[in-house]
Amino acid sequence: MTTEPPGTPPVIALAGVGRTHPGRPPVVALHPSDLTVHHGEYLAVTGPSGSGKSTLLHLLGLLDTPTTGRYELDGIDTGSLRDRDRSTLRGRRIGFVFQSFHLLPHRTAEENVVLAQLYNRTPPRTRRTAALEALRLVGLGHRTDALPGTMSGGERQRVAIARALVNRPSLLLCDEPTGNLDSASAEAVLDRFDALHAQGFTLVVITHDPAVAARAERRVAIRDGVLSEAEAEVRTAEGPAR
Repeated sequence: MTTEPPGTPPVIALAGVGRTHPGRPPVVALHPSDLTVHHGEYLAVTGPSGSGKSTLLHLLGLLDTPTTGRYELDGIDTGSLRDRDRSTLRGRRIGFVFQSFHLLPHRTAEENVVLAQLYNRTPPRTRRTAALEALRLVGLGHRTDALPGTMSGGERQRVAIARALVNRPSLLLCDEPTGNLDSASAEAVLDRFDALHAQGFTLVVITHDPAVAARAERRVAIRDGVLSEAEAEVRTAEGPAR
């Protein structure tokens, strides 16, 4: 579902964006591609290992720059920005969720989420309130004082999601978010993504797992550096179509 008011630019607008690594011969990691993701969409990017998913992730997350084309994030031309401005935009507009949780082991769930606000100029007086709200959003309002070592893998990933959400980003960018989880924990995390989508968050999930991709409302596929729209999933009250 999209939640854009009329005239609002999309969260992601790629126009002919590609990435070629120099060499003899040059290596094309991503062929020129177009992609638009609107506010409130839930998109899965699928493809096998070596297909170009990581390249696309790095470009969408402003961790790398395209060699061709134009990438606008919330209507901002990212190619025109200096490195410092790109870093600021990334910190304010993009929340990352990775396969590995990257939590500080000697900090509580609340403290791990609070720390994500230190580089975003969030006023100190509001950091704890924002962290508690983010943990509540992922169903961990009762585990705020828990250390990562006392939590299940699914709970730790939900803390990582809360950390990604705490700055209220335009885009939640997830890289194989269930890759380190057992099936029950993975299902719980995907249920949480469904809930966030229902609340209007914009999610892009990069995965090789068809079961993870099936939970999204829209899919694109990438193979040998070529991005193409996949057939949309039809979702019902009973779950995703198979």
